[in-house]
Amino acid sequence: MAGRIAMDGERLGEEALLGMEARYGHFTAMQVAARRVRGLELHVERLERAGAELFGAVPDRAVVLDSIRAALGDERDASVRVYHVEVAGRPRVIATAAAPHPPLPGPLRVTPVVYQRYLAHIKQASGFQQPHILRTANRAGFDEALLTTQDGLISEGAITNLGGFAGGRLVWPDAPMLHGVTMRLLERMDVPQERRPLRVPDLAGFDLVFLCNSWGVMPVGEVDGTKLRGDAALEERLLACYEGIAGDPVD
Repeated sequence: MAGRIAMDGERLGEEALLGMEARYGHFTAMQVAARRVRGLELHVERLERAGAELFGAVPDRAVVLDSIRAALGDERDASVRVYHVEVAGRPRVIATAAAPHPPLPGPLRVTPVVYQRYLAHIKQASGFQQPHILRTANRAGFDEALLTTQDGLISEGAITNLGGFAGGRLVWPDAPMLHGVTMRLLERMDVPQERRPLRVPDLAGFDLVFLCNSWGVMPVGEVDGTKLRGDAALEERLLACYEGIAGDPVD
């Protein structure tokens, strides 16, 4: 499908897509399948929290949903982004729709990169660093980059959250990060969970390491040249949990 865009619930021409990433503001990304989105309310909540912080203004929920529907048109499946960005001096809601994005085929190869995002808890619309980091990692043969501090403390991926299973617990990094929607959905798993400081060498002791974002849940097989374990039963349980999450209707 060709890219589509809508602003405040009204369809715009495709030329309006130009420059979206350069605007001041924030966004959320989701996959629409059969006109449903996993964690739709969490996406709206993310937009509301970030809007209040960046603009002192919360986007109207009805306008958000109208914009998603307008960008989708009659498409049932799509990769959708909803931006809350400054246009002509005031925040506007803009939704874009493109072809669906499946999970990356695993097991993934990832590499650590020393970089920490400013206002890491906000999914920022503008930026050069993360796309550059991801492109550089891809050119080097890696699927994703892990963002770390100078001393190796892991926070998140360039466009993902990192999690893993160790000692029967689901472990997340204890560091500044974007609390992703898929991560929040997986936190509902009926399994002991914790956050703790993680460094790259720690991952070799995990039974399963994975990345997650709106594309899905993707097992990691190698970090910086070190092979990781891949517990097939844990992976099956994790994927079953994710795939069993019912989507919320956008209509």
